[in-house]
Amino acid sequence: MYRKKKPPEPLWIKLIRIFTGLVFIFSSTVKGIDPLGTAYRVEDYLLVYGWNFMMDYALALSIFLIIIEFLIGVALVFRLKSTLATVGLLLIMVIFTVVTYLDARYNMVPDCGCFGDAVKLTNWQTFYKNILLIVLAILIFANHKRMKIKMPPRIQWLFLVLFVASYAWFVIYNYRHLPMVDFRDWKVGNDMKSEGLNQVKTYVTYKNTQTGEEQEFLSPDYPWNDSTWMSQWTFVDQRIDDSQRVLKHHVLLEDAAGNDLTSEIFENPDYQLVLISNDLDAASTTGMTKASSIELDASNLDIPMVLVSSSSFEKMDEIKKDYQLNMEALIADETELQAMIRSNPGLMLLHNGIVIKKWHYHDFPDKEELVKILTP
Repeated sequence: MYRKKKPPEPLWIKLIRIFTGLVFIFSSTVKGIDPLGTAYRVEDYLLVYGWNFMMDYALALSIFLIIIEFLIGVALVFRLKSTLATVGLLLIMVIFTVVTYLDARYNMVPDCGCFGDAVKLTNWQTFYKNILLIVLAILIFANHKRMKIKMPPRIQWLFLVLFVASYAWFVIYNYRHLPMVDFRDWKVGNDMKSEGLNQVKTYVTYKNTQTGEEQEFLSPDYPWNDSTWMSQWTFVDQRIDDSQRVLKHHVLLEDAAGNDLTSEIFENPDYQLVLISNDLDAASTTGMTKASSIELDASNLDIPMVLVSSSSFEKMDEIKKDYQLNMEALIADETELQAMIRSNPGLMLLHNGIVIKKWHYHDFPDKEELVKILTP
């Protein structure tokens, strides 16, 4: 029986298919580089939708989703299992489009993390991007029969399994260590010192008690030491102009007395080690044990070391006692600490505000490595 030959895949469909596949591969790759950050975004959505019972599975769910995204992207680019790939593409784009519309409409989650920290989009930009992709997904699905290749199904499955296995190793490696590429502010080499602090200006407004006239002065350039003038003018208000100040971060470090030690620690002109735990209750016992050894090595090398956490000072005192830590404990915002380092605990070495090195607790340095870093 004569079988009608299927028409070849049109060039325009091929270009759409490859473009869409590459978008999915890029999106899953930048999220796979930082699986813990992706899990934080998933947690945001679970909280918004009230699915608190799934919070313990946020990491597993995020890894599953980005593997599916990567699988669809690879299948599209190489035309593997075209029917399954195009159905999966259409289904996932319908879900993503609905979710991002609700996100944009009601601002449920400020950052969807669709491209991780590599590319930042507003909620409406994300929704419009998904509108484009769902149109492309419909076109690809409508032409999926033209995408078929002359390759046995078993071989196609084999290629997909190999791709997924390699990608899964990539994701797990980034989770068990720090991300291979750091897209956040606190990446190695960045100078985190704030700029323009000397350009912050304070203006004061005084009112003449006799005429009611008000004048604004740049402090202290007003006759505050003229007793006659001061008897005729009364203070009304003050304002601070910090428009020339550039903040490199939003981390505030405070001690138990409420003193702000942010600049003293982060902008220490000498070397400074910072042990970071966004949540001490969830901190790795292995990591905290290693930190105790590092503190001893750092002390021998005259490098100050502090513990920074969002946990209470009572909890920090308990941890210090359990692991024989003698370092000063400071408190900071949990979200900011999560952004600083994707490890609990994690270790950061600073010098005059510059991030010299960061370590996951699996890779905490020994004394020899510290000496090597400190040696010019």
